[in-house]
Amino acid sequence: MRLLLSGVCSLLLLLWNAPAWGGVVRGRLIDPKGEGLPFANVAVRGSTTSTAANEQGDYQLRLAAGTYELVFQYVGYRPSQQTVRVAGGDTATVLNVTLTPENYQLREVVVRGSDKDPAYAIIQQAMQWRRYHEREVAAFKARTYVKTLARFSDVPGKILGLVKVGPDFKPGIFYLAESVSELSFRQPNVVQERMISSRVSGDAKGLNFNRASAGRGLNFYQNLLKSGFSERGFVSPIASNAFLFYRYELEGSSPQGGLLIHKIKVTPRRASDPVFAGHIYVVDGTWRLQSVSLDLTKGAQIDYVDRLHIEQLFGPAPGPSDVWVMQSQRITVNFTAFGFKGSGYTTAVLSNYRVTPTFPNRPAPTAAPAPPAPDDAPVGRETVADVKRQRPDLSGLSRAVRRQAKKAEQASARDTSGVGKLRKGEIMLVEKDASERDTAYWASIRPTPLTDEEQKDYRVKDSTEVIRKSRPYQDSLDRKRNQLGVGNLLLTGYTYSNTFEKRSWSAKPIFNTLSYNTVEGVVLNPEVTFRQRTDDRRYWTVTPSLRYGFSSRELSPSVSAEWQTHPVRLDRLLVRVGRTVENFDRNSQLTPFINSYYTLLENRNYAKLYRRDGASLGYQWEPLNGLTLLARASYDVRHELFNTTTKLLRNDADRRFTPNDPVAAELPGGTGFGRSRALSTELLATFQPAQRYITRPTGKFNLGSKYPTFSLIWRQGIGGVLGSDVRYTLLQAGVSHAVQLGLLGTSSYHVAAGFFPGSPRLAFMDYRHFSGNRAYLAADFSQFQLLDYYRYSSADQYVEAHYNHHFNGFLLNKIPLLRRLKWQEVASLNYLTTPAAGHYLELGAGIEHVFKVMRVDFYTSLQSGRRAGTGIRVGLGF
Repeated sequence: MRLLLSGVCSLLLLLWNAPAWGGVVRGRLIDPKGEGLPFANVAVRGSTTSTAANEQGDYQLRLAAGTYELVFQYVGYRPSQQTVRVAGGDTATVLNVTLTPENYQLREVVVRGSDKDPAYAIIQQAMQWRRYHEREVAAFKARTYVKTLARFSDVPGKILGLVKVGPDFKPGIFYLAESVSELSFRQPNVVQERMISSRVSGDAKGLNFNRASAGRGLNFYQNLLKSGFSERGFVSPIASNAFLFYRYELEGSSPQGGLLIHKIKVTPRRASDPVFAGHIYVVDGTWRLQSVSLDLTKGAQIDYVDRLHIEQLFGPAPGPSDVWVMQSQRITVNFTAFGFKGSGYTTAVLSNYRVTPTFPNRPAPTAAPAPPAPDDAPVGRETVADVKRQRPDLSGLSRAVRRQAKKAEQASARDTSGVGKLRKGEIMLVEKDASERDTAYWASIRPTPLTDEEQKDYRVKDSTEVIRKSRPYQDSLDRKRNQLGVGNLLLTGYTYSNTFEKRSWSAKPIFNTLSYNTVEGVVLNPEVTFRQRTDDRRYWTVTPSLRYGFSSRELSPSVSAEWQTHPVRLDRLLVRVGRTVENFDRNSQLTPFINSYYTLLENRNYAKLYRRDGASLGYQWEPLNGLTLLARASYDVRHELFNTTTKLLRNDADRRFTPNDPVAAELPGGTGFGRSRALSTELLATFQPAQRYITRPTGKFNLGSKYPTFSLIWRQGIGGVLGSDVRYTLLQAGVSHAVQLGLLGTSSYHVAAGFFPGSPRLAFMDYRHFSGNRAYLAADFSQFQLLDYYRYSSADQYVEAHYNHHFNGFLLNKIPLLRRLKWQEVASLNYLTTPAAGHYLELGAGIEHVFKVMRVDFYTSLQSGRRAGTGIRVGLGF
């Protein structure tokens, strides 16, 4: 019975997706030399149905019985319109089409003394209409098919000569995935997507990471585009300031379907500018983009990518309004990184559009669209100055956009199916059964046929999936993955995996396991984390630690554990129990490695430590989107520690080790405490308004927001219970955010203010510490860099602020001798005020991406208006 029901459901699913299909039209699109035209577009004239060819130029289109006009298009080629009759029944009609390169003729140009190339006047028109074209569609819904393929052409044996590459990486296709989604857009930038089908080669239940909505980020009607391959944006060829970055050349014009299309070559004015190179095709009269074919190369300062190519094709939306929409997009990439070489592509086909235009009809252009002109007719008579005087009147555009978008939102709310059911902030929903479609379903719904290479990859990987997921096969791979190497010991740590049982054991690298301080001497602190995943996508981890100080002769065993209690939501139980040796500042930049270096070689024992015996229990969850809560209770017995050794590797007679007693301005009598018991609770709340997120069957993934993140901390020391000798309250509020400033870079800031009300009774480790740094090595550039580690720790009121601005090469890329290095400039400001510190300020300027991974900054500090010190800091800065 179950098999019968399953078969009936599959049949109904196929009938639902193809209620009136009469047959399929298939064939190949080639150029005059017989070469396939990859990803060419095929559309049914006067309808919302379209598709794209594959890498070899093969296409297929399923249609109901009837007669159709098919339009075949390829960027830079003359469109072809063919009539085809689709018979009833399950029939196939073969239609091969040859497209010829468009003959873009450059006709006679009437030149004036102030004229540039005629392309500049055309681009000026496109710039002036850019805002309208960006907003001419108030909202739309569309069916989107996305296919992504990535392949390695070369795989190194080791990364950087140290970390061995696992057996999973080898030349050939390493990722092939397809998806079908319902996409919804509403002005100004509300994008929602429901993935209804997902297929991953070699993983029958796999959910891919394709996002049709990601293509919205490559909108050339916006001034600045984000590629995802660089920290800075890239200037559109029709941006309002594009003349500062591009040169233009009109290569010719050609009549197509009653429209005159101008082919314009765009080249960067400077090799290192964040701009594209290639061609754009502009429709005369309406001055919209008909298609683009543009490249980004290493000269544009993109990382790990040799070449990024973008092709987009636009066409009229269905309906009476004169608006255009994207029909297809292709992104191809060639990459080289850490010895890996390869290529890949993502292609997207949008069809079944339902469009809400901003205006019923397009506003009258400043000049009537030019009809197809004779070959000998002059073009480009207008100058840029002439065009500027014809600037279109777009008053009321924003008001019309808001009005139409509101109507679309109301209509979507009334919709009982599809994308309209997504929740606020949810930009993508992957259906639970998206990966349960069979090959018959994909054969019926896939608009772009698979290439021979893709068919082979599916066939081989799908047929061997049972073997590859079997225990003997996974164990054989694990034997290679689990081999211990020098890179594992020194840099990355070692992980022993049992893939079939979904468990692993991980150990820290040596530089995190061995350290030295004056309290314990040589410290051996091995930690092994055991992780177990469950069949319902939850996990739990246990991390035992066995710390031993050879000089203090003290063993400090402890264990921490974490349990994800829900398979999708952020619900975690956190437990800690045992003995640990801690820095008074839990968030100190003074890592064991940095402290060991300065203690052994510089005679400076910066770290001040104490012992903690006890336990804590915490729970973290997200009751509302954007609101995360962490509640924790702990009981600890804290012990004061003292130096037990003065041994070092290099002695400096002018320096002596200091006692293990922090010096604090608010405790002039000393910070010693002997022994202290503390029962405390803590509530940490963070809230990010309008947080965007993706919902997948495997979990919820937060993507941030355009608004700042607000935080609140309430820490309570409870006296008189279980012998606790502390009684205090700490209240702190904070705000942090990262702001994109276009070509000027990215600014980030964090501000926190707090106080201890009443007369607090607490030990020094309970104070509010401000993470300082007196070492040349910087572990965190978003913290203070010249402030002493503990001097201004406070049990009073305080305000702390940090600001960093990453220019992303805005200045250095203009210097010929430096731009080849791809260095990027950065500036920072750190501020602190407490009753004891007064007003403390740090100003910093530096360079990041030195050798791609380093950052070097120079800082100067002021204490209540007086210069307090200077210093250079070196750390990681990608």
